[in-house]
Amino acid sequence: MERRSRDDKKLPLCISVVVLGLVSSSCCIAAEFSKVKVEDMKLDGNLCSLPRSCAFGLGIAALVCLSTSQIIGTTMARSIRRKAAGVYGVSSVLLATASSMNGGQRYGTGWMNGDCYIVRDGVYACSAALAVFVMLLTLALGFATAAAGDEPRADGERCGPQLKEPRVVDSVKG
Repeated sequence: MERRSRDDKKLPLCISVVVLGLVSSSCCIAAEFSKVKVEDMKLDGNLCSLPRSCAFGLGIAALVCLSTSQIIGTTMARSIRRKAAGVYGVSSVLLATASSMNGGQRYGTGWMNGDCYIVRDGVYACSAALAVFVMLLTLALGFATAAAGDEPRADGERCGPQLKEPRVVDSVKG
């Protein structure tokens, strides 16, 4: 029977990280073109209103795909670095904030303090670039951790996270 290497087991995880990262980035680009514009704002005296746009759903979909990609990637790497978490955090806050602004704002309620806010041009495009960067950083950490796991220690054991087959250990002492 042919035994699969550890890299063969990580291939589906890597592919899913790439696909989810690209879907997230694509949703961000689509949201950039479908977000609420200044022309969509309705004014009634001091009160303003903005309609809900499909950028809201696209932003949420991008956030879900980015989060799922991050979870799969950090599970694959079995660790998380501060830089990767920081970039993911900035990207997710940017996406969540921009998406909530496109969720519709009623008269008198607005987005914050009763005022209407519109997402600036380029916010979703920046989120798309950050999504691709998070995907690449996640993959790089996954491969770096795998490479570190291949280095043998002085006692002959391998260090780092290992994807091993389950085995039964006989711990009966006589």
